[in-house]
Parts: sequence; structure tokens; C-alpha cells
Amino acid sequence: MKLSFLPNLFSKYKKSLKTPDSIILKELKSVNEQSDILVYEEITIYHHSKSFFIPLLLLDPSRGIYLFEHKDWSYDDLKNAKIEKATHQDASEETLAFEKSHEFIQQKFYEITQKACVPIHNFLIMGHLNSSQYEHLDASFKELLPQERIMFNDLSKEEIIKKIKNIHMPKETLPSVSDIMGNILVQYTILDSQNNLHMATREQQAFIDAPFSSFEILSSSTGSGKTTSILLKIIVQKLRNPNLRIMIIKPTTLSCDLLKRKFIHLVDRACFEFSITEIEIITPFELLNRHLKKLKKPTLESEVHVSEILMNKEFDVADVILCDDSDMLSNEFKYYLKHIQRKSNLLLVKSAKLLHETYAFSKNFVKEKKKVIFTQANPHAKALQIIASLLESHMPKEILVVCNALSKEKLSDDLEYFIKDKAILLDSSKKLIDQDLNHLLIATYSEINSIDARFVILMDVCFASLVELEYAFNICQESVYVLYDDECEKLNSLRSDFEE
Repeated sequence: MKLSFLPNLFSKYKKSLKTPDSIILKELKSVNEQSDILVYEEITIYHHSKSFFIPLLLLDPSRGIYLFEHKDWSYDDLKNAKIEKATHQDASEETLAFEKSHEFIQQKFYEITQKACVPIHNFLIMGHLNSSQYEHLDASFKELLPQERIMFNDLSKEEIIKKIKNIHMPKETLPSVSDIMGNILVQYTILDSQNNLHMATREQQAFIDAPFSSFEILSSSTGSGKTTSILLKIIVQKLRNPNLRIMIIKPTTLSCDLLKRKFIHLVDRACFEFSITEIEIITPFELLNRHLKKLKKPTLESEVHVSEILMNKEFDVADVILCDDSDMLSNEFKYYLKHIQRKSNLLLVKSAKLLHETYAFSKNFVKEKKKVIFTQANPHAKALQIIASLLESHMPKEILVVCNALSKEKLSDDLEYFIKDKAILLDSSKKLIDQDLNHLLIATYSEINSIDARFVILMDVCFASLVELEYAFNICQESVYVLYDDECEKLNSLRSDFEE
């Protein structure tokens, strides 16, 4: 009897047909407990319009990627057999065979990084064969399937690790784990505000992979990668179901445009075959007016208000509605979303921690040692002094001043004669194309959604809500200056949370 060794390891298959874990497979999945080896189970690599499912991948940060093929052959199946190489399969010193999986991973990695991929090594899992039985097989097995590349069912965890570590280390140091897996598993890649690459946490990966459900809440602070995670989840779910209609709601027109820009950057970097025109990104104001037009009722002029008639009529706008920064929106609008969601899936994204959230991200990618300075003085004069000091060594675009509407106008007038580059009065009702954000920005608390800055100066803190204040704190990357003239309860609350 002859068996052709077919390179079908990573052919896509239904997970419902997956066989139960063997003992050796369980040992392989737990090797990270005793080593620096990282284990990735049941992952899909996306590249343009194609996808490749991989049951098990290990990463040794010093040696490269390990791919595993599982074979159910027993000794009785093989004892009278000879094995031969398939005609389309080429042998390699470094791997059992060149397979489509290698080419797919290498193409993905190179297109993103413009560098050659890290070494990829193949192993065979023989869950029904032990080391001594292998010795009695035909010599053809030992030629094509060398013993050092087979995981037998009688290997201990220590022997598995030793076998993996016997692979020769490359001459050059490999990139970091984030740079390797983050450029292969792009659906689990979080980009922070400085475009630094991080691997998604287990919490984020579970969120991205899970299908949308009828009503869910994601609780995650600013800087935790929640926006990137939302976009990655949308991409993955759309790739799985191209007909899925998805709508994202953001508080302001400007925040919608900034999200679209982030979306485009994410898709381009990840080499996804995906058009953001398939996703609708709108404000609450636009959604309500669309509903009113459908009912042939007068539209809203400025204020967001949910009339009773809207709560009495169904409105099928999408299969999935995601409302980002929902705690910045009114309760009446959130009740309205729940009303029109009856035939859709609804995901509310909040910054505040809740008791009954569906998902929660605990890790934050913002600089932990953020400097917070509380100063009691004339806020207007002190703001000018701080701005002047920062401009001695920093760019104007790194500075954001957050205050109420009256202070916004007054500060703008003084800064016109105070700094060389003009200060921009942020208008979140305008589109991104209509305002240049590469300047010192002055904004109200309701306008800073999706904005971030290296230095944030907060004024009029006693007139802002705690949700707005916490959001303003978290969008800062390095230093927050809290300026006040009178004490208040909110100020004391901020001190207890943030003062060093």
C-alpha cells in the first residue's frame, strides 16, 4: 500500500467536523506555560479577498513560526505501507514541504512590511503513533517524514519543547512578536494614537471573533483600542457575511469623518479586500432626520430630539447598529436605538464601567505615567502662560484646550496676537475637509470626540459632566493641566482619581 503525503493541512474546513483533541495536541497547546512559545489556535489569515484557516500555529520569538498538520494514522494503518511525495510537492531542508500556507503567510507579511517573512517550520502531529512504533515503519517514512519533525503521542511537554527548540536559530534577530503576528493576524492588530502596533488582548480577540447578538454592551475606556477593535470586528463579520448591513453611529460629524479616515488607514494597512462604502457612519441627528423624512414629518433643525411619533414607528436601517461613545449621547436617543433595534443587532459602546456589560477591555494602551497638574489660578491667564511655555519646545498641533463656549471665544481672541500659528476653534458639526486640525485646537467638552493630543489643558471643569471630564483626561497622551478658580465637587472627584 502506498500513501501520498498531501499538503492539505490548512484547507478550509467546517469547525463542526473538527476531531476531539488528542493528548499530544493538548500538550502542544499548553507549551506556552513552560516556555516563551506562543500558541494560536483556530486562526484565519485574511489577505485581500482570500482567507486561510489554520488549526494550530506556534511562534518561537527566536526561531520563527511553526505550523502543525494532524494525521489520524495508527501503526496498524502504516505498518505495511510505503509513503511517497505527491508529484506537485517540493521538499525543503527547513520544512516538511512547501505548502500553500507558507506562500499565503509570506505574501501577506511582505506586502505589509516589504520584508521577507520570518522562518516557517512544519511539524506533523501523530496522535495515534508513538516513537517506538515509528522505528518499525518503512524507510520511506523516515526519508520524507523525519523523526525530529513528528510529534508522537508519547512525548512529554518537555520533550515537545526540546524538539521545537532544536530548530536552528536564524543568523539575524527576528522582529518582535507584535511585528510578526500583528502583520499576519491583522484582524488582531491594535494601532494606538501614535500608530504603534500592539497585539489585541484575549478580551479583544473574543470580541472581534464573536458574531453580533441582539443587544450587547462593550465597556472600554478611551485608549483601550476599542475603536480599532470595533472596526476590526466589522471587517471580520463582513468578510464572513458580505450581505450584512452595518451602521455606526458617532456623536458628531467630525468624529464620523475621523472614524472613516481611521477605517481607510486600517483597511489599507491590513491588505483587506474591503470597501468602507459598505459601512454607513452617521450622527444621531442624521439618523433621526432620515426617520422623520420617511414618515414625511418636519426634520430637526439643530437639537437632537426624539419625538413620540418616532417611538411608535419601526425603522429598519441595518442588520447591525453600533453606537460608539454612547455615554456621550442622551438616554432618550439610546432608548430610541433600542426601539428601532427590534429586528436588528445593537451594540452600545461606553467608557464607563458597568455591572452587566457583555464585553469589557481591561488593558489600556495610553501612556500609564500621564502627568496631571491641578492649578488654582485665573484659568484664562494661566492657560496663556502654559501655552507659551509648551510652545517653546513643542508644536502647536500637540496642544488641545478644552473649555466652555464663552472661554473658547475669549481665549481665541487673545491667542490671535499671542502665537505665530493661528489657533483653530474646533467645530464638530463641520466635516474634516472643512477644518485643518494641524494647529493648536480649542474645543468645548462636547466637541472632542475622537480627538487626541499630547498636552491637554482643561478649563471650566465644574460646568462639565464627569463623563466628559473623564473622556478629556483619557484623550491626553502626556500631560493634563486642570485649571480652576473655585473648588467644586467634580474637581474633588477628579483629584481622587488622577492627582499624583
